[in-house]
Amino acid sequence: MRRSDRGFATVEAAMVLPVLALLTVTLLWALAAAAAQIRCVDAARAGARAAARSEPLASAEAAARAAAPEGARVAVTRSGELWRVTVDAEAPGPRGMGLTLHADAAALAEDAAAVGGPP
Repeated sequence: MRRSDRGFATVEAAMVLPVLALLTVTLLWALAAAAAQIRCVDAARAGARAAARSEPLASAEAAARAAAPEGARVAVTRSGELWRVTVDAEAPGPRGMGLTLHADAAALAEDAAAVGGPP
């Protein structure tokens, strides 16, 4: 090894380690955000199922909130024969990293299917 090449490995490692640390943190945040998105989807589906079964509106909202990430906003509305549940939540991390997670689900109301639907 030439005398002028001494210390290059240390400098290269010092340059690469922060990049690897940032990549690792980014991947972990993306994984946490994906898990929170899945929880939003599950919450919307749970709320829509509860509303479609003609449970009280408060029960449908409670079912959605129980499955949603903490601090999520849940809205349950009826549009014709469909119950719609919308769940919005901030992504995990500092101030949600500017990302809002969103999920919608709809279910046919059982009372509508019983009145005019097929047997």
